[in-house]
Amino acid sequence: MTFNPNAEIRSDNVSAAGRGGGGFSPRGGRGGRGGRGGLALGGGAGCLLLVVVLVYALLGGNPLDLFVGDSTQQGPAAAGSSLESCLTGADANERDDCLVQATVESADSTWGRLAPEAGIDFVEAQGVIFEDQVQTGCGAATADVGPFYCPADMTLYVDVSFFDALATQYGADDGQLAKMYVIAHEYGHHIQNLSGVMASADRSRTGPQSDGVRLELQADCYAGVWAHHAANSVDDEGNAMLAPLTEQDIDSALSAASAVGDDHIQGEVAGGRVQPDTWTHGSSQQRRSWFTTGYEQGTIGSCDTFAAPEV
Repeated sequence: MTFNPNAEIRSDNVSAAGRGGGGFSPRGGRGGRGGRGGLALGGGAGCLLLVVVLVYALLGGNPLDLFVGDSTQQGPAAAGSSLESCLTGADANERDDCLVQATVESADSTWGRLAPEAGIDFVEAQGVIFEDQVQTGCGAATADVGPFYCPADMTLYVDVSFFDALATQYGADDGQLAKMYVIAHEYGHHIQNLSGVMASADRSRTGPQSDGVRLELQADCYAGVWAHHAANSVDDEGNAMLAPLTEQDIDSALSAASAVGDDHIQGEVAGGRVQPDTWTHGSSQQRRSWFTTGYEQGTIGSCDTFAAPEV
């Protein structure tokens, strides 16, 4: 899936923390820089610290506990600067930071139409692209947490180096829709926050049918809903933002959904034993299935994972 090269992707909602706009080189790389802490490989046969974070979550821990300092103390979000060099869809097709911004803009367009129809008082999400560490409304976080959504400031936080890990360490392909799926999933959490579902879910339990898993699978389904409507999202001038999806695009998104399944991370990525009773996000099959449901049906109502007898 590619962005219309002429689409306008400039945004008042997405900023870069710390280094400022334009700090990333094409394809999300950082010119001349080697590996970085957290996501970098440690030694010849090292593993990503992000794996540790994800496995910690899968074993019932709250990744926010791994934030720097006391994550229970909410503070101001990072003050960022605009991504001044992310102007058009052509930039989004070449650079991962611009892709994040463009995907948020597309999601704004899509959910700005769908959410009010479902009785949800819609407010656009914010986005922050950061490197290494960032201050959020939920506390200070490092890139080891991976992309996340903070309900306290209604902001998606992304270190784009995660996209490389998604492909090289977790087994997703390197397609554009695999990356967009990650952003669309986090935006799905924003919709859950606005609707009240996030606050009402009981995340004290784990397992394939737990509220925590149902919450994550609903966000996957919402990512599918976005994908269903993505080609109809428009910029401020009314220009289509994205080209119609192809079968290859959907396969790319599904590869990402499979890559972040609890069973895949516990077994194939971490090399441990698969423990369904500890799951917090759902199996690869569950995540693929609910993304597909959202994509095929394209409605918020189709994503009511809490009403389903089994997910």
